[in-house]
Amino acid sequence: MDAVITLRLFAQARESAGTKSVGVEGETVGDVLDEAVHRFGDPFAAVLAGSKVWLNGSPAERADIVGEGDEVAVLPPVSGG
Repeated sequence: MDAVITLRLFAQARESAGTKSVGVEGETVGDVLDEAVHRFGDPFAAVLAGSKVWLNGSPAERADIVGEGDEVAVLPPVSGG
């Protein structure tokens, strides 16, 4: 059974998804991100494409294994001057 992971969304990712945090099931970071794209659609996918992804405060790869209580964060690039 897949663990429930907390997906935290910041800036444009939060705006495109309409939430700052959601529970998502998955076995890997990639599973969590794929489920988020399925839930939130193309606008979220577009933001995700240019974003950094972190697992429990460290840079993450799609293949990284996740477990109950873990947190995946989507951090879009910072813009502004």
